[in-house]
This record gives sequence, C-alpha cells and structure tokens, in this order.
Amino acid sequence: MKRLQAFKYELMPDGNQERQMRRFAGSCRFVFNKALALQKSNHEAENKFIGYVEMAARLPIWKREAGFEWLKDSPSQALQYALKDLERTYSNFFAKRADFPRFKRKGKSESFRYPDSKQFKIDEANNRIFLPKLGWMRYRNSRDILGKAKNITISLSCGKWYVSIQTEREVEQPSPQGNAVGIDLGITRFATLSDGTFYKPLNSFRQHEKRLSKAQRAMSHKVKFSNNWKKAKARVQRIHARIGNSRRDYLHKTTTTISKNHAMVCVEDLQVRNMSKSSAGDSEQPGTNVRAKSGLNKSILDQGWFEFRRQLDYKLAWNGGYLVAVPPHYTSQTCPCCTHVCKDNRQTQAQFRCVECGFEENADVVGAINVLRAGHARFACEVSGAVRPSAAGTRRGESALTG
Repeated sequence: MKRLQAFKYELMPDGNQERQMRRFAGSCRFVFNKALALQKSNHEAENKFIGYVEMAARLPIWKREAGFEWLKDSPSQALQYALKDLERTYSNFFAKRADFPRFKRKGKSESFRYPDSKQFKIDEANNRIFLPKLGWMRYRNSRDILGKAKNITISLSCGKWYVSIQTEREVEQPSPQGNAVGIDLGITRFATLSDGTFYKPLNSFRQHEKRLSKAQRAMSHKVKFSNNWKKAKARVQRIHARIGNSRRDYLHKTTTTISKNHAMVCVEDLQVRNMSKSSAGDSEQPGTNVRAKSGLNKSILDQGWFEFRRQLDYKLAWNGGYLVAVPPHYTSQTCPCCTHVCKDNRQTQAQFRCVECGFEENADVVGAINVLRAGHARFACEVSGAVRPSAAGTRRGESALTG
C-alpha cells in the first residue's frame, strides 16, 4: 500500500535567503488575503463563487498592476498554491468542517509551498536542499528521508525556518498486533486503558506557566516594536515553542506505544471545542463558576486530546489497526458488571462503586472498559453494514501525514 509521510527539518539559511523567504511568505499571504477580499465582495454582489481556475487567471493581472510588481519576485507556483489553500478553506467551511475563512495576519503561520517535485533537489549526502530563487541551503539532517519527495513546505516558527518534505512510498500491508483496548481520557490521569494501565499527564503548559507570565509581563512593559520589545517577544516565543514541543513529543511517544501494541483502540468521541468553551457569558446573562471553568478549560487544552486522537488514527492505520470512536455518554456512570446506570455510582472523581451490585474500581478504568464494550459493538455493526462507517470509526486508509 502507499504511505504518505512528511519529514521535517530545521533550515540553516544565510541572511539573504532568510530575507527572501520572508518576502515569499509575505507574498503568499498577500495573495491569499486579496483573493479572500475579492470572494467576499463577490458574495455581497450576489455573484457565484469564484473557483480556483478563474482566480488563478487573475494572478498574472495582479502582478502587472502598479505597486504590485514585487509579486513577480516570488515563485509563481507558491502563489498559486495560496489560492488553492483558500479554495480548500472554503470547501471545509461549506462542508461544516471549519469556520469561515479569515484574513491572514503578518507574523502568524508564515509559510509557502513548492508543490512540484521538479522544482527542488535534495542532497542528503551533503545535508542540503535546492529551492527555486533561493539556491542551495543547508538543513539539519536528523533522520533519513524515506520514499520519493512529492512537495516541500517552508515555514517559520519562533524565529526558525523549517522544511517539511512530503514523500510517498510503497509499504507492505501490515497485520495488526495485540488485542483491543478502550481508553478514557481525563485530567488527573491523561489516558487510562481498560487493562488498568494509565499514563500520567505531562501538563506542559502548567510547568512553564509562571515563566511564561513573567516573560509576557516584561514584554508588555517595553515600547512596542522597539529592539527590547522584539527581544522580549522572542523570549515569549521560545517558551511557547518549548511548551508545544514537549507536549508533541509526549503525545508521539504515547500514541506510538499504544498503536504498536493494540489491534483496535476504542476512544470517546469527545467534542473538545465544546468542552473547552468559555462560560463567562455576557453582561445580560453572566456565567457561573467562571473561574473554575476557566481552569478546567486550561487543563483540557493542556492535555492535547484532539492531537492524541489524530495521531492514534493514522498510526493505527500504519500498523494495520483500527480506531473506533464511540459516544461518551454515561461511560463513567455504567457498571461494567450489572450494566446499572446511575450518577451515584461515581461517588468521587476517582472512585466508582455500583449502588446496585457493589462493584468497586477506579472510575477511569470503568470508563475505559465501557468504552471498549461500546467500541466492540460499534465495530461489529460497521463491519456488518448495519451502521454507516464514520471518519474515525474504521481504519482511515493507507495514507497519513505526520510532522
């Protein structure tokens, strides 16, 4: 089967190459915003949506407009891909998978892409890569590139430039290893498995919260856009990068261990966005327990539940396994012995005791067992065709991306 995988490395550009990459990223951002403004005005005029082909035909016209000649300095395919990104964003919005497209802001998610493999060259032996209008550039070769390179994405994060090389290769169809397991996600315990195993939470943000707040206060006292302000901003960015890298590393290690040792993993279909919404309300209808809910939201987002499920999804597919998502209702209130459902069964956050049969166990373990049972039933229905397969209900396919 074919496997799509991305390999990410840190670039080591010289001063001129770095300035050029900032210009290219800025040009792509400008094209994206200009096309989005045109789509909005076109919608207000009650005209039809402008597709990519028609929008790309306007790109040469924009390059010839007075004041926009600098667009010619950027790679043309990178600008075209910015328009493809906009069309994909609209498609996700129409399919109710994402919010309405928003204008891109300078300094946030700066990136551009070379979509054609004929445009670039990779010299792994000498740890360098050739990019159009940038020339040869060295990169930190931390691991081998497997497969044939299909496209390249250049991105800026916390003052450092990175290259992400997407490859395609043929791999043997893997056979699943291990048995099925259910997982219950939580705050005190990050992930509890139905066999009793659990993973402690990393709490990456909590570990650096005081240091981050101190750096942010120092930044707020500086004159905006001054040299000292830029230094303080870089310090804040480094802390954010450390928080994100630590969380990502922990999630990768955890999901790799679980996906390699289990043929089927059942998880709760948690709506993280709804669970972490603010309860502040407004002046007319103020919320209750706002401070406590804010702390809970912070803890939920610090765990990285959505990323955990995303990584499990493609890693299980790579190892021949399956990910099954089940409704989370009453999983922690149902007795796994007598199936009695009652909120009094969970007497505390950590302890479960059935009021009907007296069964006692850790509440997270009980939740994981109930998730496993519901997952078995759902998987059997999907295989038999009684239930329409969901996006995360079966193995997603033979390709996935990883950063």
